[in-house]
Amino acid sequence: MARDDDVMQWIYWHHGTRQPPLTAWRWPPTEHVVPFLTQPCLPALQLDSGAVLFSPNAICRYFFLLSGKEQDDVANQWLEWEATELQPAVSAALYLQLVQGKSGEEALAPVREALAHVDQGLAQRGTTYLTGDAESVADVVVWGALFPLFQDGSCLPDNLGLLGSWFRSMSQLAPCRAAAAAVLTPEGARELRAHLQRQPVPSPAFKRPATNEPEEEESAEHALSEEDIAAAADAWAQGTAALPEPWQPQHPVLPVAGRKNVLITSALPYVNNVPHLGNIIGCVLSADVFARYCRLRNWNTLYVCGTDEYGTATETKAMEEGLTPRQICDKYHAIHARVYSWFGISFDYFGRTTTPQQTKIAQDIFGRLLERGFLRSDMVEQLRCERCQRFLADRFVEGICPFCAYEEARGDQCDKCGRLINAIELKRPQCKICHDSPVVKSSQHLFLDLPKLEQRLEQWLEQSWATGDWTANARFITRSWLRDGLRPRCITRDLAWGTPVPLDGFRDKVFYVWFDAPIGYLSITANYTDQWERWWKNPEQVELYNFMAKDNVPFHSVVFPCSLLGAEDGYTLVNHLVATEYLNYEDGKFSKSRGVGVFGDMAEDTGIPADVWRFYLLSLRPEGQDSAFSWADLLLRNNSELLNNLGNFVNRAGMFVCKFFGGCVPEMELSSDDKRLLARVGLELRRYTQLLDKVRIRDALRCVLNISRHGNQYIQVNEPWKRIKGNDADRGRASTVTGVAVNMACLLSIMLQPYMPSISASIQDQLRAPPACCVLPSAFVCTLPPGHRIGTVTPLFQKLENDQVEALRKRFGGGQPEDDALEPQAKAAPPKPPPGVDLQKVKELSEQVAKQGTHVRELKAAKVEKGQIDREVAKLLELKRQLALVEGRPPEPPAPKGKRKK
Repeated sequence: MARDDDVMQWIYWHHGTRQPPLTAWRWPPTEHVVPFLTQPCLPALQLDSGAVLFSPNAICRYFFLLSGKEQDDVANQWLEWEATELQPAVSAALYLQLVQGKSGEEALAPVREALAHVDQGLAQRGTTYLTGDAESVADVVVWGALFPLFQDGSCLPDNLGLLGSWFRSMSQLAPCRAAAAAVLTPEGARELRAHLQRQPVPSPAFKRPATNEPEEEESAEHALSEEDIAAAADAWAQGTAALPEPWQPQHPVLPVAGRKNVLITSALPYVNNVPHLGNIIGCVLSADVFARYCRLRNWNTLYVCGTDEYGTATETKAMEEGLTPRQICDKYHAIHARVYSWFGISFDYFGRTTTPQQTKIAQDIFGRLLERGFLRSDMVEQLRCERCQRFLADRFVEGICPFCAYEEARGDQCDKCGRLINAIELKRPQCKICHDSPVVKSSQHLFLDLPKLEQRLEQWLEQSWATGDWTANARFITRSWLRDGLRPRCITRDLAWGTPVPLDGFRDKVFYVWFDAPIGYLSITANYTDQWERWWKNPEQVELYNFMAKDNVPFHSVVFPCSLLGAEDGYTLVNHLVATEYLNYEDGKFSKSRGVGVFGDMAEDTGIPADVWRFYLLSLRPEGQDSAFSWADLLLRNNSELLNNLGNFVNRAGMFVCKFFGGCVPEMELSSDDKRLLARVGLELRRYTQLLDKVRIRDALRCVLNISRHGNQYIQVNEPWKRIKGNDADRGRASTVTGVAVNMACLLSIMLQPYMPSISASIQDQLRAPPACCVLPSAFVCTLPPGHRIGTVTPLFQKLENDQVEALRKRFGGGQPEDDALEPQAKAAPPKPPPGVDLQKVKELSEQVAKQGTHVRELKAAKVEKGQIDREVAKLLELKRQLALVEGRPPEPPAPKGKRKK
């Protein structure tokens, strides 16, 4: 049920300009109390259908959609964040402020990271409001949540200037002023305080990703009860005897009755290029973390992936390099395998789609769909490039979106408005290979009749969403496909390189890659084991997790499920669809041809270890909105979070054992403070498990860093290096602190395993951790008992220097020749510039754009006055406009951050 402090979000719509007629809801609020509620609580909106909405967030969305408007991706992400992260933090802060009488920084501790997140969002987008230059439903909801804390403006932190400006701007809007006047009465404040007093002590649901500032202790700490502390001490005392036996799966890994069987796939990467960091975090690395976590939980886990090798992209790459499609596939499959191996991706099997098993399974599914009447044929007008002498696949034609006028829309979908597009509907289409204008020609093709399968799909989606964990963007994108009704989807192409269509009249065609490629999950598993059907035709025993970036969602949530549903062969369908947003590079996009960004075959040559790359990518994993790789941020996180926090703690704990106790874990006599620490660590461990169960990978990593932070504070407060020189009591205290600390380090080695497997193994090797440490415990237990002898302790991380990182930033910033010693055969030929382009001018303007972009980032990082940032951003946009004109392309406003393509 909703909380009293939420009501303002709802009332805005009553006074605002977008509200429906008053007949759609009743007023005053007391008339909204739903009769069957045992404790009437506002707001609650009863719809004409009889359904009731309790969440102010949901009510705002309802009125917004009722007005005929649609939320974009960015607004949807802010609303998801408000519901899951901001509201729990606000509740905790209000409790401290109104019930416990706290003020200032102490009262705001629970919302400090949430405030920084809003401020950062405004700074990164460079806009007045959260989603653009005008207020949106996201602004209303977030403002309404924060208003009870900052109603008089005096509590706004001084160091969050953009947040303060945004909050004051929102508060000056007439609807907001009216909403505040209607709710923030003396009686309303009393009711809010009384309501909070009746609630359990609240705590934030979880933390945001790491910031550059040191954090205070978790505000949830004061929620520890005496029972929690006693339970933590009991669990500790049980030691490794409390840990389950490690599960040893058979080979090949097959489902086992009575166990949790987890099947994990990551989107099959195209074989025609080298994956960049955004590709890696978007699918294979995220899936790897979860697969490793599942194995730590003793779940029976199979993780499969492989290269997607058919289609126009492969044929085009083969032409560029003067090779056959098969040679290109062999070459780049090896490159992909090498990259993923270096990054420590733990596939059970990494295959490919150009196999006999792929042909057999794809043609079988096709035949079953044909027999059941779920295929139809029709003439298709297609774009054909006469210069390239080929029909153009959807992703190899680009033009202006017919719906929103976005100038980089693809031939199948617009990344800006999300609408589906028929390639011939594009305005001013261009062949992405040679940049000629294609012509329209007709060809007979086969279609998957999605309208016939729509009802089955919706029934399955309802079940999957009710029982599984789909990310918010995956649900949103799927709903957007269903919103206007499904249309038949063409599944054949006029190509030579692909799975052949086994039907007379179409034998000169192949299956379209987005019909064929997801079937690769099945065929890759079939190449791993001839008992593949025990995974893929076993929905009763198998939970399927799909990992991908958001552009792959509709094909995994609509097209592929419809193919399997229509085949009527008992296939396992996805239970948990996990989609990321995009990772950008600094202020732009990754581009192999322009030398912008770090690609997988280059990461090793930087000298930065694979586990550090893994840590950084996972710490900024784009879960709720796009994020950006930054060299300065990489340096900061390596030196502060890895070197000074995590590495410092583990090294100190081990060194104390070696230096003071001869390499053997000393005796421990726990004090009340020690037991409280055990409970606090156990709380972080439980939260870590809860988050990873829900595939909240980035947020679970914060729990690991929180434990090492607690450990550093524990050591610093108790000063064992001083106490070891004191009396018997002091030496006993040093003994206990050292023993507890080294056990915390051992626990961290287990929790780190999904994120930094090499570092995890190094810690366990140094501590000579017992075999039981390959299973995640349910509580913090003493795994290294007194007398346990550890090994040689050495530093885990190296400091990154400014000049080292600056050299890397320049190297990967574009405009420089790629190092032929890296992977010369992997370089894509850059497109030829249009005739008459002044290449020297292009180079000069590109350098100015890069320099000005760096200047803007530095100003934002320094939190300078917004007006100064706006002036420098305007200069940057003007330089970009000039560059576009010189390059012979029309200038365009920058796409919103949340809309960038990979």
